[in-house]
Amino acid sequence: MRAKGLSTAGRGIALGISLGLALLAGAASAQTAPPTRDDIVGKLNHFEEAAEIDLPALKQQVMERAKARIKNDPGPVNRPPIAPDLTKLPAFNAQIQFDADTPIIQPASYQAVGRIADALVHASLLPYTFLIVGHVESNSKTREANAILSQRRADAIRDVLVNTFKISTKRLHPIGLGEEQFLDRAKPTSAVNGQLQILTFAKVPEEAPAHPAATPAPATKKPAKKR
Repeated sequence: MRAKGLSTAGRGIALGISLGLALLAGAASAQTAPPTRDDIVGKLNHFEEAAEIDLPALKQQVMERAKARIKNDPGPVNRPPIAPDLTKLPAFNAQIQFDADTPIIQPASYQAVGRIADALVHASLLPYTFLIVGHVESNSKTREANAILSQRRADAIRDVLVNTFKISTKRLHPIGLGEEQFLDRAKPTSAVNGQLQILTFAKVPEEAPAHPAATPAPATKKPAKKR
């Protein structure tokens, strides 16, 4: 009887451990599940007004600041964001996995990119253009190398959205901010800072209506010759 009682207790402990592991696995699975289309639309459809940002100039500023060797650089924790106005735009932060130090998207992230594409063609988002913003967490590489990598990764996402999912290239503007604008400045080395952002940027410019072809002037009648 005693041995049997111990065996029953052991089975109870084992069952409890199994249930605990199952719950933990379920929680981990829920955390890593890709967002739904509606999740993304809900983040991006609160556009109010366009940010006054010159994108070509911003790209140049990112590279110039990343290359600079400033003696009094405050360090990543205190370094001011290079484009603070971006934080005012509706944003969706995506955990896209890339191969190390490359812009190659890992297959595990294809579904997430597909969900982004589905969201961008939702009726409520069709009137807008979007920024694809690349970031990189602080690491052993130079800020210049990370700025270049973040731009290449933003370009890679744009290319997939255009070439695979047929999103109009006019609606997508990729830009890499590298280490010049952390998502979590208090923790520069956090993986959160490697996330990619989709920002609702502006309304799609209205195309000017085509001018109708000019109507040819009626031919003037020649006066009849006098006989």
